[in-house]
Amino acid sequence: MSPESITADQVWTWLEGVPDPEIPVISIVDLGVVRDVVCANESVTVTITPTYSGCPAMAVIAEDIKLALEKRGVVSVELVTKIAPPWTTDWLSEKGKARLEDYGIAPPRQTGVPERCPNCHATTVTKVSQFGSTPCKAQWRCDDCLEPFDYFKCL
Repeated sequence: MSPESITADQVWTWLEGVPDPEIPVISIVDLGVVRDVVCANESVTVTITPTYSGCPAMAVIAEDIKLALEKRGVVSVELVTKIAPPWTTDWLSEKGKARLEDYGIAPPRQTGVPERCPNCHATTVTKVSQFGSTPCKAQWRCDDCLEPFDYFKCL
């Protein structure tokens, strides 16, 4: 495929195959990190927004985007980091939320409380700590199965 025939739709599809380095079951597209794709003059510009302004995974995400596109013949890749508007959990796709839960992470809810335990699906849960394995998650425990689980904080 020649670089001039690459379309934004193709790039979006390719980027759906790039996993988040911290939660590998969800793509950077389903996470809502990829904000825009523009193809012009044999180059591709990808606009990304970090989930947190100091997100340590952004360097890895940027490199993974470049590698994914270069593997498909894109010669010139420009990455633009856009922090306004800030990332929000509203940008998570429904597919992404389902993958989080299947992986054992409760997806975000506007109430700030997990709907149910991602392990046994019981609805009685207790917050253990506002801080989880990464800055975007909190630690909760199921009152039924007693298993701890991460909850993806609502932003």
